Amino acid sequence: MRFPLREIAQYIRSAPTEELLDRVTVYREGMEPAALDLMEGELDRRRVTRAQIADYDAKQRATAIMLPDGTAQRCERCDRPAVYQRRGWHRTYGWLPVFRRTFYFCSFHQPASKANPEPGTES
Repeated sequence: MRFPLREIAQYIRSAPTEELLDRVTVYREGMEPAALDLMEGELDRRRVTRAQIADYDAKQRATAIMLPDGTAQRCERCDRPAVYQRRGWHRTYGWLPVFRRTFYFCSFHQPASKANPEPGTES
């Protein structure tokens, strides 16, 4: 399989710093070594130190839901690490409950309260 290094490098140059930090820390185990090298190089170019990366990693691992393989669970709505989980109904067409499952959310997408639940997560 061909590894599209040129396209990946272009994406890395435009990616937000927080996303690159997530990928070189809590998602590191699932990444290609060549992509990790490019991301670490871009973080160096952005003057993010190894100490800052280590601090970010420790903070993320303290709050994120970690999987047995050493990576973080991803949010249902984005690629950020999930920090909150909730049981709810998986719904077909947005309204027909099919089965119960666990939903995972980052701090940005975390439901505000039980009075205002996320769509599809009502009990």
